[in-house]
Amino acid sequence: MAMRRTVTSATPKLAAQLAAKPPSRPFVTNMAYKMAKGMMPKISDTERTALACGTVGFDKDIFAGNPSLASLVDKYPAAGLDQLSDEEKSFLDNECDHLCSIIDDYTVVQNADLPPQAWDYMRKEGFFAMKIPKEWGGKGFSTAAVSAVLCKLGSRCSDANATVAVPNSLGPGELLVRYGTPEQQQYFLPRLASGQLIPCFGLTGPHSGSDATSLIGSYGTVEERDGVLGVVATFRKRYITLAPVAGVVGVGLDLRDPNGLLKGKGAEGFTVALLERDHEGLRMGPRHVPLTSAFMNGTVEGDDVWIPMDHLLGGQERCGYGWKMFVECLAEGRGVSLPAGSASAARTLNTGVGAYCRARKQFKVPIAEFGGIQEALARMGTQGLITVASTDLMNAIIDNHEAPMVLSSIMKQSVTDRGRNIIIDGMDIMGGAGISRGPKNFVGNMYMSVPIAITVEGANIMTRSFQIMGQGITRCHPHMVPIIDSLDSDDKDAPKVFRDNLFKMFGHVFYNLGGSMARGVTSGVSTMFRSSSAYKNGDKLTSHHEAQLLRLSQNLAYSADLALLLGGRLKFEELLLGRMADAMSAIYLGYAVLWHYQHQKGIEGLEAMTEHAMLTLEHEAQEALREAAANFPAPLGSAFGFLMGLGTSPLGEFSRPYRPPSDALTKEVADLLTKPSGMRDLFNTHIYVSGEESDHLSTLLRAFPVVIEADQIQKALRKEQREPTSAEAQTLALATELRDQIVQVDVFEKHGVLEQQEGYVRPAIAATESWEGAVENESFKAVA
Repeated sequence: MAMRRTVTSATPKLAAQLAAKPPSRPFVTNMAYKMAKGMMPKISDTERTALACGTVGFDKDIFAGNPSLASLVDKYPAAGLDQLSDEEKSFLDNECDHLCSIIDDYTVVQNADLPPQAWDYMRKEGFFAMKIPKEWGGKGFSTAAVSAVLCKLGSRCSDANATVAVPNSLGPGELLVRYGTPEQQQYFLPRLASGQLIPCFGLTGPHSGSDATSLIGSYGTVEERDGVLGVVATFRKRYITLAPVAGVVGVGLDLRDPNGLLKGKGAEGFTVALLERDHEGLRMGPRHVPLTSAFMNGTVEGDDVWIPMDHLLGGQERCGYGWKMFVECLAEGRGVSLPAGSASAARTLNTGVGAYCRARKQFKVPIAEFGGIQEALARMGTQGLITVASTDLMNAIIDNHEAPMVLSSIMKQSVTDRGRNIIIDGMDIMGGAGISRGPKNFVGNMYMSVPIAITVEGANIMTRSFQIMGQGITRCHPHMVPIIDSLDSDDKDAPKVFRDNLFKMFGHVFYNLGGSMARGVTSGVSTMFRSSSAYKNGDKLTSHHEAQLLRLSQNLAYSADLALLLGGRLKFEELLLGRMADAMSAIYLGYAVLWHYQHQKGIEGLEAMTEHAMLTLEHEAQEALREAAANFPAPLGSAFGFLMGLGTSPLGEFSRPYRPPSDALTKEVADLLTKPSGMRDLFNTHIYVSGEESDHLSTLLRAFPVVIEADQIQKALRKEQREPTSAEAQTLALATELRDQIVQVDVFEKHGVLEQQEGYVRPAIAATESWEGAVENESFKAVA
């Protein structure tokens, strides 16, 4: 305890002294300022705008090393169904269910389009206008409601999810509400709300993918024609969802004004044009084919297209303002719409695959009892809980009128990746039933479509290695933005601002170094002596894991400060940034899981699954920081890697106490998914189950209680060595019948375009029948 008192009292005292009383030495200050200014690369306009866009909140608390679960719970006081209004719940249970009922996923993929009645219903019932305010004819729904609708649609058909997601995230609708001129709002918003116009947004181009805002190949020049100011634009856009059917498109352009015609009203740079489908020179219609998916996706192109100034979003005053528009609205697409697809997979597969494992038998035993299956199921459950919890929290953050760029990047990268892993495990468990395409397969199309979520709106590789820490380490650090601003300034007070914040940063370093070292010791001790059943007490579960997350937050904050000493090189050290992003993601998701637990206490099995999730996330963060220290890049290299390791794990492996969940806990979590439990009920919300006999998911859920009862009967019969009663025999017979149904897969007399042709014979059969030298009418039977 003496060591702990030394670190936790002396070090913060030193930190406070450094932060509060920076020495006044102008010569030294100016020298340090000039040196730092020379090391820092020039901040581009795009980077400067990015630093000013969006909001920071809990992510800043993590980088400061002092996040608080209590403040998180108080600030966002509702989770799950409690986030929805009665009107939103009614829409989810009625209109959304009806839309699901008229869509068959397999048929949609085969036809490469949703059925006409689905398109009509989506337009009529406002599925494309859930985020448009009621005064314009929209639904005015919360982000939580949109997420729930997308989750339920995704459980039925991922193409329906994608089709509805775009107009409610990055479509021009929300941009018009925020930035449109009164004339643009009055014209477009009622038409978007009624479904008359389907929107899309054109940003990505052939030479600008994850760097979409570079706008290479999409530019416009300000000109005047017949006394009207406007833009002559050429653009090449691809991968634009809904473009083949959209009635209006927002097109991102790099605006140029070589003749100074804007005259100070608006600026050059990223600008958004609003073009209706029949706009002269606009070309829309050709489709891309994203794997086997059927949602509309295609190109938007134009050459020397004349665009009057009042067709630019927000008018002339908003010229050059597009980056800010885009970034702040992107938080919803990246943080909500795409994670909703992962939540859909988590809920659907934990419900359906869990039931399948109990019903499916091999070697006369339900496969739910096999260790390998339990391992995969527990991963599905744990990653499912992380996905659902973080989705609920992000919905609450967005509904609180925040636009968290770093947290939305974590949601996009980490949650879609976890969704992919859930689907992969589900496919592995389903085996042949998962890979055999047809109406009975409720996993296969999810598996085929999940790479799209990984790729769109910033590829996950780039999001992880660039955006999460690239923005987080500057935007969320408590002192970096003022330092960057001072170094990029020519103001006479800039050196003083630099000096003051530099000393505050030194204080920040020592504060988190002291906290990291002290908590590194106490975490090792508390984890070593913690009972394996301690999680069964909810209060102890929460307090223990909150302490670990606080320790890891200080580890990350200290490590980030060391990484900043790389200066301008840091933005090119993607391996380091990627590992630190993994740690940041695991810490934030851990807080999301604990936040979710606080709001959902009382659900049977939630403690066990929360424990499994927290152990997983803490181990992820620990290993990411270990690898960051072990591979700290040159020129600081091994020396600073040693300092990072010393601060985060002062006693070596003893200070790295986090291990993956035990086998006993893994089996307990798997059982929660294959037997009736509160966790199964939690996952079984926001998904669509038709109840029809032709629906394989419905059959699985109908079989689930029957096969459990049948297994109990058989166990009793063996123990009591007797024959079944008449009622028991009926249950056993029904279970056998249902088990036979759930193992069936689809088979087709004909498959593919060629086989549909009349008289078509498969070439391999035709060759056998016409084999040269074969004796006519000869067969083995005749020879024998």
